[in-house]
Amino acid sequence: MSNGAPAPGQIAIVGMAALMPSAGDLESYWRNLINGVDAITDVPPHRWDEEFYDPEQAHRPDRMYCKRGGFVDEYATFEPLRFGVMPASIGDIEPDQLITLEVAAAAIDDAGGTDKLPDGERVGVILGRGGILSPAQARYAQRVRMSSQVIGILRELIPDVDPARLELLRKKFDERLGPYQPEGTIGLVPNLAASRVANRLNLRGPAYTIDAACASSLIAVDQGITELLNGRLDAVLAGGVHHVHDISFWSVFNQLRALSRQGEIRPFDAAADGLLIGEGTGVVVLKRYADAVRDGDRIYAVIRGSGVSSDGKSASMFNPAVSGQVLAIKRAWEAAGLDPTAPDALGLLEAHGTGTPTGDAAELTTVAQVFGPYAGGPRPVIGSVKSMIGHTMPAADIAGLIKAAMAVYRGVLPPTLHCESPRAEMAATRFAPIATAQPWESDGPRRAGVNAFGFGGINAHLVIEQAPASAGEPLVGFTAPAAGSGAVTVDEADQVLWLAAASPAGLAGLLDRDDETVRRLGADLAARSGGDAPGRARLGIVNPTDKLLAVARKTVARGQAWRGGRDIWFSPQPLLADGAGKLAFVFPGLEAEFSPRTTDLAAHFGLPDREWSAADLGRHGAGLIEVGKLFNEALERINVRPDAVSGHSIGEWTAAAVSGQISTAAMDEFLELFNADSVEVSGYVFAAVGAGADRVTPLLGDFPGVVLSHDNAPAQSVVNGPETQVDRLVEALRGRNILCQKLPFRSAFHTPAFAEGLTSIGAALGRWEVHPTRMPVWSATLHAPFPADEDQVNHIFVRHMMEPVWFRQTVEAMYADGFRVFLQVGAGQLASLIGDNLRGRDHLAMPVNTAHRTGLNQLRRVATALWVEGAAPDLRALTTPARPAPAAPAKPTSSTTGRRGPRMKLDLGGPLVRLGADAAGLLGLDAMPGATAASAPVRPAGNGASAARPAVGNGTGP
Repeated sequence: MSNGAPAPGQIAIVGMAALMPSAGDLESYWRNLINGVDAITDVPPHRWDEEFYDPEQAHRPDRMYCKRGGFVDEYATFEPLRFGVMPASIGDIEPDQLITLEVAAAAIDDAGGTDKLPDGERVGVILGRGGILSPAQARYAQRVRMSSQVIGILRELIPDVDPARLELLRKKFDERLGPYQPEGTIGLVPNLAASRVANRLNLRGPAYTIDAACASSLIAVDQGITELLNGRLDAVLAGGVHHVHDISFWSVFNQLRALSRQGEIRPFDAAADGLLIGEGTGVVVLKRYADAVRDGDRIYAVIRGSGVSSDGKSASMFNPAVSGQVLAIKRAWEAAGLDPTAPDALGLLEAHGTGTPTGDAAELTTVAQVFGPYAGGPRPVIGSVKSMIGHTMPAADIAGLIKAAMAVYRGVLPPTLHCESPRAEMAATRFAPIATAQPWESDGPRRAGVNAFGFGGINAHLVIEQAPASAGEPLVGFTAPAAGSGAVTVDEADQVLWLAAASPAGLAGLLDRDDETVRRLGADLAARSGGDAPGRARLGIVNPTDKLLAVARKTVARGQAWRGGRDIWFSPQPLLADGAGKLAFVFPGLEAEFSPRTTDLAAHFGLPDREWSAADLGRHGAGLIEVGKLFNEALERINVRPDAVSGHSIGEWTAAAVSGQISTAAMDEFLELFNADSVEVSGYVFAAVGAGADRVTPLLGDFPGVVLSHDNAPAQSVVNGPETQVDRLVEALRGRNILCQKLPFRSAFHTPAFAEGLTSIGAALGRWEVHPTRMPVWSATLHAPFPADEDQVNHIFVRHMMEPVWFRQTVEAMYADGFRVFLQVGAGQLASLIGDNLRGRDHLAMPVNTAHRTGLNQLRRVATALWVEGAAPDLRALTTPARPAPAAPAKPTSSTTGRRGPRMKLDLGGPLVRLGADAAGLLGLDAMPGATAASAPVRPAGNGASAARPAVGNGTGP
């Protein structure tokens, strides 16, 4: 066996999409993975009733000792008109079918849209899905059985009860279950999870589901590989779906004592005591590797080999057999033509890792047998996504495969949570878990393995690796053509030089060599993103000419920090080293100029891009938030993450979006309402003043309606008011030799006059669901971090729209709290304002994007500045193969109707049926305190239910 490049017959992953706990899309999922977000929560009340949780009675099948799991309710929505589905039918369709349809369409979009797929008759859909009681099936079972069972029991307990009363009870029960359409029952057929995707997206290859327990979705991928390699199909959508939290499903694991009593899923930890149930859906788009190269596809990873097996005859069907697991893994590596014991065999093993003591012990024994013991050097990483999202059952292995493929593609090793003390069996393996994300350093292609071991003894394993540069993707970034030009221009990457030493004197020694040697040393260190460079004294130069090297030598000899002048950065005492200071992302608000350079960034990282417009306030504001999210994602790709986020004016909305404070769905809904007509306040304008608020505010009394809207810096503020009064103020200030300029925004943001505009967008604001944030979010209303309380946060959002922006005070407070590096994540001049506030104090304030330089080249400078200050950015991510940006989301494809309409909430719940406050009188029985049902007199009901209005008792009757 060899560890060489993939053969032409291998399979490429060219598109992916996911909906998982705390993640409504692929990028959110990946961001959560590398940030170590624990998505486990208590069971939402509508999923199953609180009375089922009773640890003291957990020996009963209807009582649970655990109530923690992973849930996707926030993201369980569907847009029926987009897919040509009648909104009235949604309630009768199994919700996992609709979620799968949305995720499958997103995966196709991620693969470049239907234009990049072969003809529909050559595309198949294969999904892992369990045959267990799903939400709509559970509700239908209630409709079919429950009322008859209850009425039958009542007839036995109260033989004389009036039949009309029982019929009234049946009708009430049906009423509580909601409308019923006989034709809707077809929506319960399990295989429609795949068939509905094929039907709505016009895919005419085979479409079916597979139930192989927890290995279902890897078996689906294996089946897809077979279809592609034998030539029957040219593309396959493969994945898994699981959205079952029915109490009967929980009861199975409860009775097996497989659930964690701690409420944490701790894969491979010595203190692990069981799993937690999660849910989710994931889909990957597979093509033959040669076809993907031919079509110019972005390739997340190449599947080198797949292996499956069964445990065969073992001691128990319920306990895993090491021999069966070993067989599946060995088959995959043999298919790949690779040696699993080679030192460079793999850098990541995404394990099954359920957190059950028996399962984890068996898997570690398997891993030790196949991959061998530790033999020195860096240990490959072992992990399990279940530590963050729970065990998503048939979707568990697609969640793991997507994680591994993203890690291979992005060059980042994600962490695993709650594995503080690994099990003893870990010592016999070559692997180790990690608690925080790390850059994936590899001399050869990045390679990973993915395990899936299903209940009953079905096993699967995949070997995936990084696509080679020979796939036709250039190693330099490229700038996408302007609309209609058809031309592609090469973006020459600026040269970067990094040097480090234990002291400025040591750094001076490195520089005391000829220029070519210095350039070679610096380029080598930069190419390794700093590697494990020793010492705190660091120097970075972009485009190091002979002249700049001479300046750098003088700068280092002086020993004083130099931050950015002439593209040189030097820090004898880095601001971020050893936790000395903190990094903040600050998102800008509206500025007169809005021309971000995003084209090359979006093309390089495969992010959505469009032409940005400041033609009106609405499009300007919406674009501002989209740009901020794009830059935030680009920084994430180079391993730059903030300790906190903040924003200037509506930049706080961007901060809310990227921190997770407000859901993406809620933000998107808000931005749809955020248009010029809704936010412009007629007759009101802003003016920027070249003086501080302390000088300007005392003058405003002579100008009715004019108020302070922004306290930006010691020598800069903004006022707002009726245009005629603002014009008078501008003239008066210019008469005092104070610079002053009217701004092109007609609104009254951050003043009491904005109440009118707030009314028009208040409905969307009121529907914002506040969530725990991934990092602190600072408010310029409070000049302090937002509180955790949801009601307080919503109140501050409203205040933010009607009160001044206290930006100067916010920057001061953040500096006092230890923030020393501020990145302006967006277009404009905000970094200069921060610099004005912190003049004379050690700090770095820098824009992530500028109008006079390409996006990638500015990011190279940002990475250089941060590395010099002690951070660990991944400069290599800016020189890895570029990929085309996905198709513009506004362009309809044949996968959808092109129509858009409201999103509908899907019902994933299964609570008990409650008849409501008037239930006590349904049977016409007296319900007096102390009376029993058997002794209560029966009232005549006349000629049926219509003549017998139920009497309402005191609630103690049956």
